[in-house]
Amino acid sequence: MNETEKQIVEILEKLRPYLQRDGGDVEYVKFEDGIVYVQMLGACVGCASMDSTLKDGIEQILLEEVPGVIGVENVDEYLM
Repeated sequence: MNETEKQIVEILEKLRPYLQRDGGDVEYVKFEDGIVYVQMLGACVGCASMDSTLKDGIEQILLEEVPGVIGVENVDEYLM
């Protein structure tokens, strides 16, 4: 795992308790070509607010905190 991935995982670990409080979770999948791939879990799956959580929350923080990150995408379980 490179330094960028370590930063991403560290930030996701800080965000997880907030998602878990509402019954959801997020799991790091990979970082490729500037895109962070995550899997939204639990209550986040199928939630109407998932896109907002992903783009306005997780993506915004990673864009600000981790150089080289240009976006965040959710990976559905069946695509992995």
